[in-house]
Amino acid sequence: MTTQTIPDRDAALAALLPRVPGQGWTMAALRDGLRDIGADPLDAELLFPGGVADLLEAFCDRADRAMAAEAATLGLAAMRTPARIRALIALRLRQAAPDREAVRRALALLALPRNARLALRCTARSVDAIWHAAGDRSADFSWYTKRAILGAVLSATMLFWLRDASGDDSATLDFLDRRLAQVGRLGQLRRRAEGALARLRPAAAG
Repeated sequence: MTTQTIPDRDAALAALLPRVPGQGWTMAALRDGLRDIGADPLDAELLFPGGVADLLEAFCDRADRAMAAEAATLGLAAMRTPARIRALIALRLRQAAPDREAVRRALALLALPRNARLALRCTARSVDAIWHAAGDRSADFSWYTKRAILGAVLSATMLFWLRDASGDDSATLDFLDRRLAQVGRLGQLRRRAEGALARLRPAAAG
């Protein structure tokens, strides 16, 4: 995606989203959405030459950018890392709330075997955006493990959120807290195991 097309693609997505609950993630729905805003429906294929897969990836990218843009208002610098992650995921949920059905349908499509690579790519991008917004700049092996763990937490939380009938996402945030607590305990166990192994190693010869 080129920088020049991002505003046009975002505007097209905004026009499409109200039609997704009734028409799904389809190019026909996109063309109808473009007509709704007075744009040429033939622009659909120009803006999203990859079809529905391109639409889904652009939708995920739009959500990542929206989160990053608003993250600066959260006061993350004063928080510990787990609280930063929680705040960022909660922000994503608030931003996605008006388009919950579109998110549901997007995740259903991404769950199809033919979209496995696309789903992995979108998840990896979103996880990287969250860690970057949280201030993580690691470049060692932990870069991979942290992103793998957060990918699992984010995916599980989004699926729970789609079933959350609490009305204020409180049940989802409680679920997220439990998942983050589990991750924290696993991290403590890993550090203890590493410490125990270090003590078992023979001292280096002087």
